[in-house]
Amino acid sequence: MPKKSWSAADESAMQEAFRLSLEGMRRGEGGPFGAVVVKDGEIVASAWNEVLKTNDPTAHAEVTAIRRATAKLGRFDLHDCVLYTSCEPCPMCLGAAYWARISKVYYANTQADAAEAGFSDQFIYEEIARPLADRQTPFLHLPQPNAKEAFHEWQKMVSKQPY
Repeated sequence: MPKKSWSAADESAMQEAFRLSLEGMRRGEGGPFGAVVVKDGEIVASAWNEVLKTNDPTAHAEVTAIRRATAKLGRFDLHDCVLYTSCEPCPMCLGAAYWARISKVYYANTQADAAEAGFSDQFIYEEIARPLADRQTPFLHLPQPNAKEAFHEWQKMVSKQPY
């Protein structure tokens, strides 16, 4: 039998993510998803899906927990944090975890489990792989003569904070 790669603390954090998924869903604030961000063994932020509460399609549990963690810690880089989520992150939440530089992500339910419950992200993965011209939502390049001005200024900026 393979050795498990998680601890009692990991189990506890995951149980909190699961508890949050139920609480938010039962309140009618969003789908059955919960997440916590942990730093040095302590939960620094937690959230459930708030899409219905806020009418914000980006208010997924993972994104909301990451936003709360960055606000609490006063920084955008969460390289020393772990994300525990009740379900394998969707493409948006996956991107948010990478942008936040989360060091590790634990999830309970899989994409397949979510799809069985009516939450399928497969079409997004398929859309990402398609050429722009073949996507369901048109993505049209509208070049502008001054469009790169902000990029050029950013490259020259001495006081910029790279991220």
